[in-house]
Amino acid sequence: MSLEGLSAFRSLEELILDNNQLGDDLVLPGLPRLHTLTLNKNRITDLENLLDHLAEVTPALEYLSLLGNVACPNELVSLEKDEEDYKRYRCFVLYKLPNLKFLDAQKVTRQEREEALVRGAFMKVVKPKRSRLNTGGKDMDQGGKSDVSRATFAESMSSV
Repeated sequence: MSLEGLSAFRSLEELILDNNQLGDDLVLPGLPRLHTLTLNKNRITDLENLLDHLAEVTPALEYLSLLGNVACPNELVSLEKDEEDYKRYRCFVLYKLPNLKFLDAQKVTRQEREEALVRGAFMKVVKPKRSRLNTGGKDMDQGGKSDVSRATFAESMSSV
């Protein structure tokens, strides 16, 4: 979704875009004075793409909040996420946007900033996509039982 109409507001300093069903197609215009941006509870899944875009169009950004998006692995939103996922996420965000002072309503610590410099490039949280085998339409990781025999499985693997 393009928000190019905001280009008329080059002096804009704060922008709250919570609960707008914004997704990975979000395009912001150059907003050189924007220091606060909240994108809570949207449909953002591609963290790296968003951060690269924000680094380009919001050079003064100091406060960013992404809570309630798939891109933000908050354990309160998803049972599949834990505190370590969230720490890696913060490290990666700070690596990409080193001028942030607050991330998701939490002050950025000196220790987080130092870790982002050293390890941030390697902290991108990547989870494999779910794959489906011949399981009668059930995901294996959802408790589906596969009726694929060992011979059929071996034959399918030999063609890979």
